[in-house]
Amino acid sequence: MREIAVFSGSAHPRLADEVCAHLGVPLSPVRVSRFANDCLEVQLQANCRERDVFLIQPLVAPVQENLVELLLMCDAARGASASRITVVMPHYSYARSDKKDEPRISIGGRLVADLLVASGAGRVLAMTLHSPQVHGFFSVPVDHLHALRELAAHFRGHDLSRTTVVSPDLGNAKQAAAFARLLGVPVAAGAKQRFADDRVQISSVIGEIAGRDVIVLDDEIAKGSTVLELLDRLRELDARTIRVACTHGLFSAGALGRLSAEPDVLEIVCTNTVPVPNGDRSDKLRVLSIAPALAEAVRRIHNGESVSALFHETP
Repeated sequence: MREIAVFSGSAHPRLADEVCAHLGVPLSPVRVSRFANDCLEVQLQANCRERDVFLIQPLVAPVQENLVELLLMCDAARGASASRITVVMPHYSYARSDKKDEPRISIGGRLVADLLVASGAGRVLAMTLHSPQVHGFFSVPVDHLHALRELAAHFRGHDLSRTTVVSPDLGNAKQAAAFARLLGVPVAAGAKQRFADDRVQISSVIGEIAGRDVIVLDDEIAKGSTVLELLDRLRELDARTIRVACTHGLFSAGALGRLSAEPDVLEIVCTNTVPVPNGDRSDKLRVLSIAPALAEAVRRIHNGESVSALFHETP
């Protein structure tokens, strides 16, 4: 059996610490420095030769800095004769750039996937991609996890007798339907049109809302413009209570404060795929750990076991 070596970039070392604690292995040190000309240099400060190397780094702000750091970590591991290099990427921010919907724009999701493979990544472990088809951009195996089980376990502590799961748009409706099945409740979806990165319109909500306890489910919340627009429609439809849930709580530009200020939002639930921005806290926020799920997936990859079986086990 090859030995395992786990390294973390600068993006989210606390999550890497949790993953290693569940695996029962040490988190190997990494030195990141900067040349006088502002170029980054990365050194993996543990032996990689013929070892199964896992590099943990979500792509969060500053995204480009963290991306280059991850590429350099891959290259360093390849140059150190790692047996296999698996990139553990709990948040792949470039997954939003998944199609050419305007003239002369780049498809960043595919380009970044090519860069990761070119730098030495032999496998990718991702969590809740914005567009599931993005894993097809990679020419190496991709294990695509989701956080629905962790979110469902949290909400089972509530009275679900009058609950409806609501997806903000039809694109996320499949995930919302799977989440609703885990909870044993009905699902609804918004009809959304996006005009800009932070300007959307939801004209209607398809499904039963009046008098219902609503759980709004999205894959990520950045500026929160979609959720805030959806809240207006839910109020018009006489929702009884509202809770908000997502996998990636990016909460940029004060989004957490704006959502928390909504009096009918009782709770905001996310996972720790990304660090909550410093100084951005709320009594309504609940952060769930996905470290056990990532650790179990890493263990199964290392041992050559099925990762897809994780989705078929009883929650």
